[in-house]
Amino acid sequence: MSVRVGTAGWSIPTASALSFPGDGFHLERYSRVLDCAEINSSFHRPHAQSVYARWASLTPRGFRFAVKLPRAITHEGELRRARAPLEVFLEQIAGLRSKLGPLLVQLPPSLAFDARVARAFFDLLRGRHDGPVVCEPRHPTWFEPRAVKALIAHRVSLVATDPSRIADAKRPGAWLGPKGDGVGAVVYYRLHGSPRKYWSRYPPERIAQWAAELNALHASANAWCIFDNTASGAAIENALEMRRACEDGGGRRAGDG
Repeated sequence: MSVRVGTAGWSIPTASALSFPGDGFHLERYSRVLDCAEINSSFHRPHAQSVYARWASLTPRGFRFAVKLPRAITHEGELRRARAPLEVFLEQIAGLRSKLGPLLVQLPPSLAFDARVARAFFDLLRGRHDGPVVCEPRHPTWFEPRAVKALIAHRVSLVATDPSRIADAKRPGAWLGPKGDGVGAVVYYRLHGSPRKYWSRYPPERIAQWAAELNALHASANAWCIFDNTASGAAIENALEMRRACEDGGGRRAGDG
């Protein structure tokens, strides 16, 4: 299996430019160094299939994109009446073709687990998409046994999130493969920056801790680590540090022999 490390988006701050040499668009330079990125803009606005196809064309063969579901589905619709917007979204992201990685379902903090709503939504999603799906809920009811059971039934992994006020949200959960050992699953870390969310840069000791976790997981699972502390440019530097820490610890990059 493998460890992928990247950021939300692919902006390269001026201070980090020397780490991404060569010509081309930011995405081209970024993808020569890091092997994945999370598309967050899809949450706020739609992109044409041709835009996704262009992004895919600018990246190497082994590169992958995670894509965040639109807010119209997760926040405004709260997973209800999702058929039409979901079908449009899936048609758009088909432009990524083989470069498509996990779908990210981030839920609003106010959205409690409702078994009927969750089952209907994930039935709908799984009827149209067989690839990896990860979920970042922010209400504690989603970490209760009945919710976890529902996610497992739909092969949905719980994102490991930092920071979080929910203890169980800080580690991967729910779907971890058919045997619960990680085989066949995607383990997804989403690190937003702490103590100041979206701004703070993680210190080396935190990077080392997560690198050890990722390397322990990668033997059985496809592990992803996405830094979302992009407001100050910290995400890129933390991603580079994590990439080095994982490689030093024996983590295998996607596409390595």
